Parts: sequence; C-alpha cells; structure tokens
Amino acid sequence: MGSGTFSLLLALALAACAVPAERKCQLNGLWRNEQDSLMEISVVRDNGDFQGKYLTRVTLAGGCARASPLKGAQQQPGEGGWPTFAFTVRWDKFSNATTAFTGQCFVDMSGKETLTTMWLLREAVGSLKEDWKATRVGRNVFTRKRTQKENILSSLSPSCEEEASPAP
Repeated sequence: MGSGTFSLLLALALAACAVPAERKCQLNGLWRNEQDSLMEISVVRDNGDFQGKYLTRVTLAGGCARASPLKGAQQQPGEGGWPTFAFTVRWDKFSNATTAFTGQCFVDMSGKETLTTMWLLREAVGSLKEDWKATRVGRNVFTRKRTQKENILSSLSPSCEEEASPAP
C-alpha cells in the first residue's frame, strides 16, 4: 500500500471519529413516540435543566388527557458520547399519577434524532395493601417532529371542558 493510500485511509478514519461531535442531539423541540404521544421541551439551560409539556394519547382511566407539565435535567455528554437525561411528568388535572422517564439521545448517520426512554408510572392507591399494583414500567422511543412553530403543544391539546359538557 502506497503512502498516498495510507494517508487517505488515515484521513477517512480520523473524519469518522469526529462525526459524533458534529451530530449533536438537542433535546429542545417537539417529539412524538410510537403511541402518538407528543412532548415539547423548551430550551435546555446551560446547567442542563429543562421544562416543557407532555400530551399523552394513553390514559389510565380512558378519559380526556391534557397537556401536562414536565421538568427534567440533561447530563452533558462526555467525549464522543450522547447525552443522558431524566424528567418527570405530573399528569395535570386528569390523573392522580406521576411518571419518571430516563433516557438517552442518539443521532444516526443521516441526522435522525431519537430519544430512547424507560419510565416508571406511579398511580395513587387507597392503602398500603394496594401498593403492589401502583407502579408500572415501560419503554418509549421518541423521534423529532419537525415544525417551524414553537409552543404548539397547547394548541394540539383537546378541550376537555367541551367533551364534558352535555350536548344542547
């Protein structure tokens, strides 16, 4: 192998190592999971804290879901890594439950961003004897939903008041 070929291979190998730093994963924005639930994360602060809203398409009681507040933190990635994060959702006004998510952000070679998460949902129960059935565990994968607008989750949330009112 000639020195020109070796130099080319070395340059390609070094370029491949630099790709993850160029493909940064940004948590802020609108995300959709495989259950069609939507999550909108506002700007991630310098210290990693973030907040946003979550609109679930799955409810415990089958009732009307509302956009619910979420708060979390992102761990800044190490050399060549992808960021990990955690957040909680307090299901606002339609459920007596809270969910804690933890996950990691990835970007593939084509630039597609994916959030892989595991979650624990804790539902309130009436007694210590019922505690065994109060926690559920699951997994969600979110992909970025491209949009030019910001803060659109509230406009997508159904109006529960309209559904609860009787027909004229």
